[in-house]
Amino acid sequence: MTQNVTVVMGQIDPIVGDISGNVDLIIEAAIRAKNESQADIIVFPEMTITGYPPEDLLLRDGLYPQINQALNRICEAVTDIVCVVGYPMMDELGERFNMAAWIEEGLIQASYMKQNLPNYSVFDEQRYFTAGHHPCVVEFNGIKFGILICEDIWKITPSTQARDAGADIILNLNASPFSEEKHQDRIATLQRRVDEIKKPIIYVNQVGAQDDLVFDGGSFAMCADGEVCVQAPEFKSELTAVKLVKQADSVVILEGQKSKLFEGEARIYEALKMGVKSYVQKNGFPGVILGLSGGIDSALTLAIAVDALGADNVEAVMMPFRYTAEISKEDAAQQAKTMGVKYQSIPIESMYSAFEVALAASFEGTETDLTEENLQARIRGTLLMAISNKAGKMVLATSNKSEVAVGYSTLYGDMVGGFSPLKDVPKTLVYRLAEYRNTLSECIPNRVITRPPSAELRPDQVDQDSLPDYDVLDTIVKQYVRLDKSPAEIVALGFDEEDVRKVIRLIDRSEYKRRQSAPGIKITQRAFGRDRRYPITSHYSE
Repeated sequence: MTQNVTVVMGQIDPIVGDISGNVDLIIEAAIRAKNESQADIIVFPEMTITGYPPEDLLLRDGLYPQINQALNRICEAVTDIVCVVGYPMMDELGERFNMAAWIEEGLIQASYMKQNLPNYSVFDEQRYFTAGHHPCVVEFNGIKFGILICEDIWKITPSTQARDAGADIILNLNASPFSEEKHQDRIATLQRRVDEIKKPIIYVNQVGAQDDLVFDGGSFAMCADGEVCVQAPEFKSELTAVKLVKQADSVVILEGQKSKLFEGEARIYEALKMGVKSYVQKNGFPGVILGLSGGIDSALTLAIAVDALGADNVEAVMMPFRYTAEISKEDAAQQAKTMGVKYQSIPIESMYSAFEVALAASFEGTETDLTEENLQARIRGTLLMAISNKAGKMVLATSNKSEVAVGYSTLYGDMVGGFSPLKDVPKTLVYRLAEYRNTLSECIPNRVITRPPSAELRPDQVDQDSLPDYDVLDTIVKQYVRLDKSPAEIVALGFDEEDVRKVIRLIDRSEYKRRQSAPGIKITQRAFGRDRRYPITSHYSE
């Protein structure tokens, strides 16, 4: 006898801690799935009720009565479609679990405890949760569904447990953050699982962003032969139907929607847009302001901000000084006009002179050095923060990962801001993203991309006065930060030992700056911040 079941992948964007709002999203999505797709089952991401990651909110006892109320609301409101939803639970002994509930006909008919608790990179689940040990398989309309949560699918045991308990298909609830190569890794991992268990898998992922993490969605259904039969879009909340047919002893996923995925720089650009949009809007800011210098970093940041928030919600400020080139002023003004943002120019010469007078006695007998360069940056930072305070708009910092790595930025100067979109974007990638953005519509003046980069803090300054070429710098940073290679191993790759030692020395001694920097969007497999936790005070060397 042939059995048919329609499962909807509920790829939604919850907000951490907004339990009531998240339940509204869940109920609304369940009703839509039933009405629009005649769905039998809707599957939501990992810990949808709280949003992910809730971090130390999980340590608050007051959280769990609210979760129980949320589950009751869902049970009362969703009775004509099965709802599979993720949430945290605390038992009577005070142990916490990462859970999934199977809600059918107004009752929690089954629940599953996540078994594999990731404790690497940005994940701290062993800080909060106790691991489960048992499979959960639920029969519906003749099909047996095994439930797994996120990391469980990356290990063999939970999926084989579910298969051995009779599962015909796996439902996998995820809150899997974006990185450059993550989606390909997911596909490859699930292909290994289906090859091992010979069962199809439905992979439902969260979408949106939370602080530094972007969740790209991209939910999909994989047939037992390893082919992706249904593909939801990336970077978009959407309900995507997956039609199942049980024939004899196997479940077949019918071919369905196959959304085109982004590739290369386009994927990264979409992640940066989503990160900015979510951070600004979820934190209630009416818009953003940034310093537009005529350089590549601020130019790309402006483009991302406008694409994420709309031109009416973005303001740019040029703050020229005696070393600011005319082409920088022209290019900044041109881009602001092209992108339709509010723009003003505030020269800082008079303010700098006032500081010189005030500091004359303190600086007497000393040579001009980095102090004067940093003073320029700090004046600009103060102006941006003043406008921010007055207008209520958040300042976007514009530093890139290459600068963040080696401390090529000024505390309380160009580092000021509430959010840093390019914090995990190496300088070489900044250029590629700028070129990509101009393929959509030309908004970044070409000479901003082609001229040598400069902070313009002294006459004829270029970045390479102080740093190796960015191709070299970014590769050394990647080898040391992301891959944990030793200096000797990096030199063995063909890099100049002096360059390697200099860059590593700068990385190590700049940790104190990074601790004081604004949060920024994680796009690589290892970003600075909670993804890479190094001591500020350290005498370690290799």
